[in-house]
Amino acid sequence: MSAQTAAVYRRRRLTALAVVVGVLVFAILLIGSCGSDEKPATASKRDKPLIVNLPRGGRQIFPDYRVVAFYGAPQDRELGELGIGTPVQAGRKLLRQAAPYARRTRPVLPAMELIATVAANAPGPDGLYRTQQTPKVINRYLRAARRIKALLVLDIQPGHADFLSEAQRLAPWLAQPDVGIALDPEWHTPGVVPGSQIGSVTADEVNQVSDFVAGIVRARRLPEKLFLIHQFTEGMIQGKQSVLPRSGLAVTFNVDGFGDRPNKLSKYAEFTAQTRGRPFDDGYKLFYHEDTNLMSPADVMRMHPRPDLVVYE
Repeated sequence: MSAQTAAVYRRRRLTALAVVVGVLVFAILLIGSCGSDEKPATASKRDKPLIVNLPRGGRQIFPDYRVVAFYGAPQDRELGELGIGTPVQAGRKLLRQAAPYARRTRPVLPAMELIATVAANAPGPDGLYRTQQTPKVINRYLRAARRIKALLVLDIQPGHADFLSEAQRLAPWLAQPDVGIALDPEWHTPGVVPGSQIGSVTADEVNQVSDFVAGIVRARRLPEKLFLIHQFTEGMIQGKQSVLPRSGLAVTFNVDGFGDRPNKLSKYAEFTAQTRGRPFDDGYKLFYHEDTNLMSPADVMRMHPRPDLVVYE
């Protein structure tokens, strides 16, 4: 991407982050004043489990399915496609976008990647430069995902917090068989304001989170869980070769970043080559508004290696 285009994009995101801070702080204060017993959308003790396998059957995500996802949050359109319209409306659009990727030998499993921890451009009460979606919001998207037999993926933009503590907060949802997790290192910027500098994560931090999530899968005998790590610069995942695969997790490196096709494809080839021969899966992200000459599903399906996961923002 050009420096000018990236600067415009980041300014828009920073503006959106300012909106998010106001909206989420208000929501948190409102819940605190009124009281809330909102819990993850799950079955009561006397009910049978809502889901025993993956939403569309089976217990293994890859290579049984190709996942097509929308990314975003409801507080601002600039945060991504998932936040445009209601969750139900986003789900309908997601199904239309995912349909061309389906093959008889490999059906599509749709996913909603909700930014559950949103990086902020203000420190907030705890000084961590991040806000957290309320249980009510997360449950609303979980219900919408279940309506279309999709996964819900909870994305973490930790600001000055750490990935593990944010993942631990999401444990009640991660205990559900249709909920995965995504790490967004771009927005992990201890010491500087998110958005003013590209962030990063270490392999050790990734391994701590994956160990925690894999433990939930083992303890609850859940189907395979999607575990995404976003990357669009070389230094965004420090010590990438030391990231460990985990039993029960579909660990997927999602090649992020917008721009023109040659640059995006070159970056995809470079980053997928780094994990070739290791038990990881390949993801690719498309931007409806920032990409130059947006690739069609047919274009994506001609890529090599063909992505296991396609995310739209």
